[in-house]
Amino acid sequence: MSLKTLVTSPISGFALFVLFLALLLRFSITSQRLFTTEELALFNGTDPGLPILIGILGSVFDVTKGKSHYGPGGGYHHFAGRDASRAFFSGNFTGDGLTDSLRGLSSTEVKSVVDWRDFYLRSYKPVGKLVGRYYDSRGNPTKYLKGVEAKAARGAQLLEKQKIEEAKQPQCSSKWSQDEGGEVWCDVGYPRLVKRPIEIALTGKMSKRCACFEESQLGQPGLEVYEGCDYNANRCKV
Repeated sequence: MSLKTLVTSPISGFALFVLFLALLLRFSITSQRLFTTEELALFNGTDPGLPILIGILGSVFDVTKGKSHYGPGGGYHHFAGRDASRAFFSGNFTGDGLTDSLRGLSSTEVKSVVDWRDFYLRSYKPVGKLVGRYYDSRGNPTKYLKGVEAKAARGAQLLEKQKIEEAKQPQCSSKWSQDEGGEVWCDVGYPRLVKRPIEIALTGKMSKRCACFEESQLGQPGLEVYEGCDYNANRCKV
C-alpha cells in the first residue's frame, strides 16, 4: 500500500487519529502529572538517572538545570524531592521546618511564599501537581490553596498601602561595611526608628524602619532614638 493510500484510507486515517490522541494523552500525562509525597521523594537528586524535582504550594517543578544547587551537596538540596513551602519564608531547613504548611504566617509572609512559586513558574519547567494539602486527587486546587491565594492578595494590598504611607515620611539613607558597621542619616531632619503595623512586619528585624523627621515632628509618640545616638544628631551608628 502506498503512503498516499495509507494516509487517505478512512480506516488508516482513523488509526492515525487514534494514535495521535494516544500520543497527546501520553504527553499530557508525562508533562503534567500528579505526584504522591512518596513519588516526589524519589526525585531528590540522589538518582542520577532521574530529574530533580521540588514542590512549592503543591506545584512541582523540574530544577535539574540547577543541579549544582539542588543536587546532593548543593545549598538548596533540602528542597529536592519534597514540598517545603514554609522554608521558603522561614529559612528553617531542618526537621519540622521542611513542611508545606503555612499555618500561622501573616498575609505578607504568605505573599512572600507565593512570590517564590511565581519565580519558579518563570524560571523552571512545571511538571505536575502534588496531591495533598494544595491539590486533590484529580489535580484540582483545594480550599487550602484558594485560602493561601486570597491571603497573599491581602498581603499585597497591605504592602502597597504601607508603601504609600511610608512614602509620606522620607526614609533614612544608610550604609554598611564589615569594617565600620552600619550607619543611618538624614540630609534633612533627624533619624528615628518607627514601628510598622504588626501585619506588615515580615520578621522581627523588619518590624521597624528608619525615617527622617523634622524638629517640629520629634514630639510625636512612637519615635525611637537609636541607642547611643544623640537626640539631635542627624547621623547614627547602628
